[in-house]
Amino acid sequence: MKSTITLFLVLFSIGVSFAQDKIETLQKQLQEATSTDDKMVLNYQLAEAILATGDSRRAKEAKDYGRTAYQLASEQKNTRMLVQTAYITAQAYEKLRDNRNADIWYRNTTQAAMKARDSDLIIRSVEKRSKIATRDNNYRRAYDIVDEAFEYFSKNGTSISELEAEKEKLARQINQEKLDLQKERDHLDFTVKNLRSEREQLNQEKTTLVQRQSELLQANKYAEEQISAKEEELVSIAEQKQIAEEKAKERAREVDALSEEAAKQQLKIREQENALMEQENALMETELLAAQQRNLLYLSIGLVAIGLLLTLLFYSRYRSKRKANRVLEDKNKVIEQERQRSDELLLNILPAPIASELKEKGKAKAQKFDQVTVLFSDFINFTNISELMRPEELVEELDKCFKGFDFIISQYADIEKIKTIGDAYMCASGLSGQRALPNNIVKAALQMQQFLDEQREERMRISKPYFEARIGIHTGPVVAGVVGVKKFAYDIWGDTVNTAARVEANSAAGKVNISETTYRLVKYKFDCEYRGKVEAKNKGLIDMYFVNKELVGAAVPA
Repeated sequence: MKSTITLFLVLFSIGVSFAQDKIETLQKQLQEATSTDDKMVLNYQLAEAILATGDSRRAKEAKDYGRTAYQLASEQKNTRMLVQTAYITAQAYEKLRDNRNADIWYRNTTQAAMKARDSDLIIRSVEKRSKIATRDNNYRRAYDIVDEAFEYFSKNGTSISELEAEKEKLARQINQEKLDLQKERDHLDFTVKNLRSEREQLNQEKTTLVQRQSELLQANKYAEEQISAKEEELVSIAEQKQIAEEKAKERAREVDALSEEAAKQQLKIREQENALMEQENALMETELLAAQQRNLLYLSIGLVAIGLLLTLLFYSRYRSKRKANRVLEDKNKVIEQERQRSDELLLNILPAPIASELKEKGKAKAQKFDQVTVLFSDFINFTNISELMRPEELVEELDKCFKGFDFIISQYADIEKIKTIGDAYMCASGLSGQRALPNNIVKAALQMQQFLDEQREERMRISKPYFEARIGIHTGPVVAGVVGVKKFAYDIWGDTVNTAARVEANSAAGKVNISETTYRLVKYKFDCEYRGKVEAKNKGLIDMYFVNKELVGAAVPA
């Protein structure tokens, strides 16, 4: 417990020391400032920094800076800064427990915010005035203050809650449509896979049936040959019987020609011969019938054997088919897993539309985009710092920083990582073909600097060298495409890329520097500090701005 309290006190003292250093730096800059705009911004920043220390003894100093900034903003007719400076001055009076002046300055804030249509500061200043009136037990005045704000919002369009509700409704609708489309796609993929499997199964069954038909035809042919042979034997026996009958008739004619006695003897002999022949014929018919029955028995046995053979064959084919289907399913699963892995690897290198075009056509055409925002990041004094670190530690620290950048931009669907070159990191937004404001990429840049600040504090805690980065952003037209055949890469080209690199080179440690073009697109969303015209290599003078922070609740004009 004691160690925790000690650590907290150490961290608190470090924070106070850092805040004091920042205040002294701002005071020095104020002494050197020449333009009215710079003096206004520096007075405001000093008031804000002093109040951030939480030292009530310095609240009067913060009040003086705030009032000076308010006066300069009024002279410049800078509506946005007029609201901010009035609010910071009111906070200073409140810190001094001067409720009367605090209420006056919060009222000034409300009036200026209504003119500037700054809903956030209207709400915040009204809330402060209402609390002051409540502390003074003046509940009627607190009600009138809130009612005045309510009347303003009622007259000037949709309320914030209605806008948030509409936004949430649209978000839910879009998410539901995405889910429905994904379900339909999965269903179609499943149906196509089943149809393909059924087609293969039918082809296999067709082949099996053709083989079975061929075997049955051969068996029928053999049976027909056996029956034909037996029929030929019957025809031969019938012919022999006919010959015997003709001989009997001939002998009968001979008997007529002999004498009666001889005829009787001859007749007796003939009768014996006929009886003998009839016995032979009966015996032959019996043998033929027995042969036919044997053949029928053999044929039945053969058909039963063929049936058993076919049954065994069908069962064997069925088991083989089941085994083959299981093996095929396992192989299909492996193939599908490998296909998904290859798709994921391809999507990790290329944007989704480019990857799809490469898979379908084997190549991707270069595309021109009219409004793309390019971000460059570069570590300051990288060579000197790298000499203080072992190679393994250097690679590990670079990997940690770039992984952090990758994670940050992955939170925004419209930002695409382009490449890393040494210690430089490059990404861009607006490559989807749809025109969009560069709000997300500017927000991502601020998050990158915040991430590096956290890394710096951790490295300083363990007395290790750390990286600080410059970030530059510019918006304009580019050409994007895939270069190379082996180990191909997605890249962008154009003057916009070169200008973004120059903007980054003229940035400062821990700062996000943007060009005039980008500033026009994000000025209502972010608090930006004008730097004036800065000389850029091969580009001449460029208007540049430092992005300080995102404006909470700022409305984007239509």
